Amino acid sequence: MEDKKIIINIGRQIGSGGRYIAKKLSEELNYSFYDRELLNLAAHESGFSETFFEQADEHKGFFKSLLNIHIPLIGESNFYKNDLSQESLYKFQSDAILKAAEKGNCIFVGRTADYVLRDFKNTINIFVTADIDQRIQRVSKRYDMNSAEARKYITDKEEARASYYNYYTGKQWGHSESYDLCINSSLLGIEDTEAFIAELIKKRFQL
Repeated sequence: MEDKKIIINIGRQIGSGGRYIAKKLSEELNYSFYDRELLNLAAHESGFSETFFEQADEHKGFFKSLLNIHIPLIGESNFYKNDLSQESLYKFQSDAILKAAEKGNCIFVGRTADYVLRDFKNTINIFVTADIDQRIQRVSKRYDMNSAEARKYITDKEEARASYYNYYTGKQWGHSESYDLCINSSLLGIEDTEAFIAELIKKRFQL
């Protein structure tokens, strides 16, 4: 039954370790894990290339492509050429989220899953933050950037992520009232933050 399914939605600042925490939670709880996998699902359901969904993804320059996305010819097959609205791509992705959630317990990373699944009964919405210095350090290491480049990368990507989230949900990305729990992973470290969240989930749903 749907009301027995447990859905965990995790939003995160860039460099906070939120995705890693979500992945570890999925392994500990044995829940399905969805992040970029949602783009694959949406592409499969719609029949369009995953490239189109990458253009509309929360990580990209959101408002630059808000009105429409031009779909080029694909390879030699001349598969499709037209304009597909941002809202259409979002609808395909939302449908993919709903289908995934209907299959059983799962964890979603970003992509407004908390909003899409707002009518599911057993959900918990979490936002992971971290101190900016740690986030800059992680991004610098991950993408081989200096500190200034990493700071700009964080700022630019989070502006796009917030615009995407705020536009579609009517809520504020990263604001405490939009979530059940906001936690700074710098306080406990990534591993202990995951353990803390896991314990909260187990108590919340009496697992």
